[in-house]
Amino acid sequence: MTSAPHPAPVPPALAPGRVEELRTRVRDLFPGVRADLEDLVRIPSVSNPEFDQAHVQASADAVAALLTGAGMPDVQVLRVTGADGRVGAPAVVARRPAPAGAPTVLLYAHHDVQPPGDDASWSSAPFEPTARGERLFGRGAADDKAGVVAHLGALRALGDELGVGVTVFVEGEEEIGSPTFVDFLRTHRDLLAADVIVVADSSNWKVGVPGLTTSLRGLVDLTVEVAVLDHAVHSGMFGGPVLDAPTLLARLVATLHDEHGDVAVAGLVHAPDPAVDLDEADLRADAGVLPGVRLAGTGPLTARMWTRPAISVIGFDAPRTASASNTIAPSATAKLSVRVAPGQDPAAAMAAVRAHLEGHAPFGARVTVTEGEQGRPFQAPADSPAMRSARWAFAQAWGTDPVDIGIGGSIPFISDLLEELPGAAILVTGVEDPDSRAHGADESVHLGELEKVVLAEALLLEAVAATC
Repeated sequence: MTSAPHPAPVPPALAPGRVEELRTRVRDLFPGVRADLEDLVRIPSVSNPEFDQAHVQASADAVAALLTGAGMPDVQVLRVTGADGRVGAPAVVARRPAPAGAPTVLLYAHHDVQPPGDDASWSSAPFEPTARGERLFGRGAADDKAGVVAHLGALRALGDELGVGVTVFVEGEEEIGSPTFVDFLRTHRDLLAADVIVVADSSNWKVGVPGLTTSLRGLVDLTVEVAVLDHAVHSGMFGGPVLDAPTLLARLVATLHDEHGDVAVAGLVHAPDPAVDLDEADLRADAGVLPGVRLAGTGPLTARMWTRPAISVIGFDAPRTASASNTIAPSATAKLSVRVAPGQDPAAAMAAVRAHLEGHAPFGARVTVTEGEQGRPFQAPADSPAMRSARWAFAQAWGTDPVDIGIGGSIPFISDLLEELPGAAILVTGVEDPDSRAHGADESVHLGELEKVVLAEALLLEAVAATC
């Protein structure tokens, strides 16, 4: 791997021995941090409305109790009602005012989790935290209850020696797209105002090497329906001159990529290639790519995943094989997920994909595009006082410099934070690694890495107090 040069981090003016003092404190308190994480994982706080939302409330109450126990004097569980009348999930806001003249740091995480999926896919029960080797398995163990306890651990390590104001904001609906997030920011802007925002919902480069997330792709999703008949007809009577809708939809979807697997939609832009790259064997192993399957696209693997657009079919509606009859299907629908490169306006990306689909209707079939959600990409400055503080803190905690990484996925609320809390510097950090399997079966967190994250955040708060 290669990395771009950055200004050498300047150590903040800390007391001699302070780094080792905090390292010892974190090591001593970490068993309690782990126990708290295990307790949170046992709460099945799935925010998908198909699941019991009483568990999401229980999770919020548990987080609030932990923050109170960590010495935060003002802790509230809050909800807002969105502009559409939707009542948001419970979020926790805990505040400790800044000393005179000191900055305030907002620590973000979320306590809701993804549905577990099929329990049979898990090696152990998804909501029973289970240790195997150096990893703790369970839904939310990494995404993002580990982020919650990382904040708790840093606050406990610093105790009454906090040199900054701290606001902890633990959201309860991130896994369903944060539908009332902007309303929450606007309603509670005064509570959430900060000079630096630390978002603990990303990943590190790999176990043993920390990462600072400096770019995120945006997201647009849409459905496309292809229709060829006004009703189903007998495949023997009309098959031949009339092609079925699933075949034509497949032909349409195939136009989205060229022969190399690169996105072939005019109007979707690329950002510059990253300064680091992945080993293909590692990527294949991390993703579980089957033997013989070629990777798609050209150029660096990190560019294909972080700074270039990507289009995936994530749903397909057509007759089920188990109940299929000998008829030509009149219509078929696909749901597309489009990842947008940093620097591109999601609305422009949506318009480009729509124009492509409508302009490539196979055999004159009727193509109907229905637009869905949009999320903006994110690009952080590579060098700023907050970023320099983070680089120093991470280097101290891991013993090696952090790598600037991108994330192929999207965290749309980061752009909302930038818009609603202007002037704040945003640092995107996290506890995950390539083996964490967030959203999938056997989600896990590496416990040694989590301890380093706790130390890094405590050191970051110290550095911000000294330099920002």
